[in-house]
Amino acid sequence: MIKCHLSRLMGERKMKIVDVAREAGLHRNTVTLLYNETATRIDLDSIDRLCKLFNCQVSDLFEYRATQ
Repeated sequence: MIKCHLSRLMGERKMKIVDVAREAGLHRNTVTLLYNETATRIDLDSIDRLCKLFNCQVSDLFEYRATQ
């Protein structure tokens, strides 16, 4: 299972979904799906934009958790 830490990163910076969408140049729906962890896919450009916005690595944004 892939865990997305976007909501944590946004909370630390007190950002709203609309702020992230505007500043990263992403669709609001894309950010909402990641925030709620309901996204089933995301393109590399979106990941790149989020990493640049939050000045983080991909591993700070996503985490793999093995399911048992």
